[in-house]
Amino acid sequence: MEWGGRDVKAEALRELLALLDDEIPAAVELRHRLHGVPELGAQEHVTIALVEAALPVEGQRFAGTGRLVSIGDPVLDTVWVRAELDGLAIKERTGAWFAAAGDTMHACGHDVHLAALVALARAAHRMRTRLPARLTAVFQPSEERHPSGALALVDAPGLAVGVRAAVAAHVHPELPWGGLGIEPGAVNAAADAVHIVIEGAGGHAAYPHHATDPVLALAHLVIGLNGLVGRRVDPTRAATLTVGSVRAGTAENIIPDRAEAKITFRALDEDDQDRLRDAVTRMAAGIAEAHGCDASLTFPKSEPALVNDEGLARAARSLAEQVGFGIAPPWRSCGGDDFAHYRAVCPSLMIFVGLRGAPGFTQVPLHQPDFLPPDAAVAATARALALGYVSSL
Repeated sequence: MEWGGRDVKAEALRELLALLDDEIPAAVELRHRLHGVPELGAQEHVTIALVEAALPVEGQRFAGTGRLVSIGDPVLDTVWVRAELDGLAIKERTGAWFAAAGDTMHACGHDVHLAALVALARAAHRMRTRLPARLTAVFQPSEERHPSGALALVDAPGLAVGVRAAVAAHVHPELPWGGLGIEPGAVNAAADAVHIVIEGAGGHAAYPHHATDPVLALAHLVIGLNGLVGRRVDPTRAATLTVGSVRAGTAENIIPDRAEAKITFRALDEDDQDRLRDAVTRMAAGIAEAHGCDASLTFPKSEPALVNDEGLARAARSLAEQVGFGIAPPWRSCGGDDFAHYRAVCPSLMIFVGLRGAPGFTQVPLHQPDFLPPDAAVAATARALALGYVSSL
């Protein structure tokens, strides 16, 4: 991007990075405060209050606790830069001095992402008259839970007008420290959550022939579902299905009226996801009927695949070295993220920030009670977000 012989993109990146360095100490302190007060989706009132107190300008509300904080010339197009407000229903056991005390924690790095975006917003505000495009910091609620905060944003009338791109960054323990995952195409899977209810007719355990046992039907269904991916999806393509919750009955000698299961299935190819959705529905109905029961399915959450725009990915990869990163080995996963919805209104890019081998980091997967990125991840994520913003110009 040249303007009057100047490389505006390179100049903006250099200035942003220099200003970011000054913001990191305060951002690390903010990360500690955010980590200690995690809140579930759509309930992030303390979280957004801490974020707003650290920002140089007020934001526009969306989806309850969400905020859009616009920085730069209002006549210019904008780039959305997103971080997530919510935590997870997990009891923390990291032992950190700033750990959460209750049954909710930041087990997916959202506290790091938030602190990094605040740092970037503050740095951008200091060069606001020189920004080549507006930077809109998107503090998004409810990434982990239904209803999706991303979907609420992209469906809101008028909010996406003038948005040229959306970018985000996510820490990840499977990528090496100092490396960024910036792959074009599908990098996270389409993901469905399904609640299955099998209804029969309860009775006494001594007289099972007088009952219609939904537990037996559900047991057969669980076994069948776990073999479904291998018979419905091309084995050269990534897909997975997990039965995460099974619930039925109140006592060992009572056959209950109903049994329930909660499952998730994911696929990098959205056609495979459609195929799995149809197969799960058919299998549940068929197995329930074979046992004299009825099956009902609800889909409380369904996310499309997270697909990185090829042009944005190529631009970010070309600038990564200037931000102090290498490119991580090619990597995709069956994780899901509601950032996938952003591509419905503009090109989008998710950058993964490696944690494996980071000083002070214990290798632990996401969504685990001992997952704790080091404070150095705040600076790394902030630089990755700056890279994403500049790559969108």
